[in-house]
Amino acid sequence: MKLYEKLADAIEEQIRRGVLLPGERIPSVRQTSQNHQLSITTVIRAYLLLESRGMIESRPQSGYFVRVRSAAGTKPALTHAAAADAGTEPSQIDISGLVLSTLHSIGVNGAVPLGSPYPDTALFPLQRINRYAHAIARQQTFWGVPSELPPGKPELIRQIARRYLENGAAIDPAEIVVTLGATEAINLSLQAVARPGDAIAVESPTFYAISHTIERMGMRVVEVPTDQTTGIDVDALAKLIETKQVDACLLMPNFHNPLGYQMPDERKRALIELTNRHQVPVIENAVYNELYFGDAPPGTLKQYDTQGLVLQCASFSKSLTPALRIGWVLAGRYRAQIERLKLLNTLTTPSSAQLAIAEFLENDGYDHHLRRVRRTLMQHVSLMRSAVERFFPEGTKMTNPAGGYLLWVELPHSTDSMRLYRNAIDNGITIGPGCMFSRSSQYGNAFRLNYSYAWSPEIEGSIVTLGKIAARVVSFQRREASTEEDVMAR
Repeated sequence: MKLYEKLADAIEEQIRRGVLLPGERIPSVRQTSQNHQLSITTVIRAYLLLESRGMIESRPQSGYFVRVRSAAGTKPALTHAAAADAGTEPSQIDISGLVLSTLHSIGVNGAVPLGSPYPDTALFPLQRINRYAHAIARQQTFWGVPSELPPGKPELIRQIARRYLENGAAIDPAEIVVTLGATEAINLSLQAVARPGDAIAVESPTFYAISHTIERMGMRVVEVPTDQTTGIDVDALAKLIETKQVDACLLMPNFHNPLGYQMPDERKRALIELTNRHQVPVIENAVYNELYFGDAPPGTLKQYDTQGLVLQCASFSKSLTPALRIGWVLAGRYRAQIERLKLLNTLTTPSSAQLAIAEFLENDGYDHHLRRVRRTLMQHVSLMRSAVERFFPEGTKMTNPAGGYLLWVELPHSTDSMRLYRNAIDNGITIGPGCMFSRSSQYGNAFRLNYSYAWSPEIEGSIVTLGKIAARVVSFQRREASTEEDVMAR
């Protein structure tokens, strides 16, 4: 860590501990230089860094003062581990700690959840589904043998198969194994197709939970270049497969988290032709498939599979209810292995939850519900993109999602989104910094926003605040670069 960063961290710690109070003047540049035996240039850079973090502010002819925060800004800062990492390279950051810090800020401290990976539960008919679940639970009798054994309740399996048929895909119900959400479906699929030490290809960037899952099983993550509108680079993947550097793939071709794209059908077809040719299994994460913004459901990798090598994982958590944790896998040739692994891993999936969802799908207008959710999300993403375009600094870019509820934003090149993240937390706002979505040092200038929440003065105000913080961060880094050039010139 550089001297000016150490000085900035030390002063910030004094502010956080209440030694320096909001509105108080901090020691002058010259005084700090003398006290710490540092150069004037080093102190100035430290003060600029603190200013970019939103900790202090400069007042003309008066010096530097501790910034007075609004009520929203009284939220706790990052955890110690995440805060210590805020100035390091993205590859060095404790991603799990960062994720937990973000979720803690939302769940415990009430921060604005723009960094959440979960959809707004206000979108879902939770009360109706819960009523079904409670009524079914009261009616059930227990004979000593669990009724939730894999592959799952026939009533739900039939409704899932019927849903595929309504979306234009006739599938064999015998392929379906019901799981505890998509997370278990992906876990079981990885165990079925790969072993510890195997290399699993993923998009880059990719959802951080995917990388965690692969690594937790002792497998290796192989990041493949990915276009923000068309998806994974099939040619790059082909080279890895042909040189035996990939044993399986775990991909999200529709409404990718965090990029939001829908992979074109011709690219999906080419990808599956490649993997089928080399007998490489593909796990397709389809959790967002029902949240499309177009006129028709998206094509899938599964529809091009002729050899049973694609395992499609999905759930109702992103489209109907996250509370009951019901997912499934279309297991292809791995169906028997998935069922056995399900039995060994968690044995059962609660039958009341399965039957409640089955009853809702049969009686309560699932299509009507989804049309409402899609319209809402389309309105939200339009508002969010317009606000980012209006309030963020020049040079900011963003994706144009084809579905889902996640927006990927890129600040001008070399801008550190961790600085934005840290300042946002101090203002009671969360984002998903880009370093969370890669095991390499990529995407340090990017971040992810969740637009599923109802547009409100609080949400709009948060985007305005983020834009101001981003402008400060960009300005600071430009001044820092200029100062570095001046120092080198001397």
